[in-house]
Amino acid sequence: MTEFSFLPLEEQVAAMHQVAEVALASWPGSFTRMDLIKYRENGVFCVESSEGRKFALRIHRHGYHTDNELLSELQWMAALADAGVPVPSIVPAKNGALLAKIQVGSFPVFQVDMLDWLSGKPVGSAEEGSELAVEELSELYFEAGALAAKLHDHASQWSTPNDFVRHSWDEEGLIGAKPFWGQFRGLPALKEHLPLIDAVCRRARNDLEKLGKSPDCYGLVHADLVPENLLKCDTGLMLLDFDDAGYGWHLFELATALYFYVGRPEYAALRDSIVAGYRSLRPLSDVHLDNLDLFLALRGLTYLGWVTTRSETQTAKEMTPLLVAQAVQVGTAYLQMLE
Repeated sequence: MTEFSFLPLEEQVAAMHQVAEVALASWPGSFTRMDLIKYRENGVFCVESSEGRKFALRIHRHGYHTDNELLSELQWMAALADAGVPVPSIVPAKNGALLAKIQVGSFPVFQVDMLDWLSGKPVGSAEEGSELAVEELSELYFEAGALAAKLHDHASQWSTPNDFVRHSWDEEGLIGAKPFWGQFRGLPALKEHLPLIDAVCRRARNDLEKLGKSPDCYGLVHADLVPENLLKCDTGLMLLDFDDAGYGWHLFELATALYFYVGRPEYAALRDSIVAGYRSLRPLSDVHLDNLDLFLALRGLTYLGWVTTRSETQTAKEMTPLLVAQAVQVGTAYLQMLE
């Protein structure tokens, strides 16, 4: 955590506006409108040029990624866009850089980038699911599975730049001594469930070792294929927000897409649809698919780490009960499957 993260929310939001106003001078053209549309991990503004063109200006969470890590994220996104994968296009700054460094007053230096704006509507949300009928949602999840397959195919063939740096959702990043999103065992609301969590971690280590990291099941993944990041557009499904992209198991990708539907009536249909969509473009063996419950359990632990390290935020306070209950549910299902 950084000192900025502990400022009152209204002060953080005010800072986001000041940084955005200064940052816009780094991009070509003039801008007539700027609206903050999201402030969770990043501050995301919809900005409009004098010609009526819209862009997404992202102010990245302070202290989360290094410059090299963010440049690597943008490089993969640019390569995906060039390959025809439906992701936002990156808008370089006046000097040609993909990333600007902006400091205003006594606030820390923020990393800022700009993407083309995508008009559409998210498929759903973690808290509320989706308002779409299960038939339409299933069709979108088939498309999401195919999109995940395209990402994994591209990553398996792409020669990463020499300075490419991204984190790993591997054993250590998921359940090691210092998990990437934080040590979930420190969450007070999880105290009574620690025996269950410890059992999940012990068995998960064995299962991950058996699964291995061959290219057919492990590589670069988006790692945040949640309903909010699947944008339903007129041209089809678009994928947003590569902030958490890194190296991990391909099934972690599918588990993330399904996680917040576990326990809902539409879960089985969405599971079958996303798997069918994936298999329409890329092999996914039954042996690998048998580990889906493992990755649902691991995904649950990462969310507990997320709220542990962001406990000062209103989002974490509101979501902790839901995430604890969900993690217990998927962890229990995973252990029962192994018995």
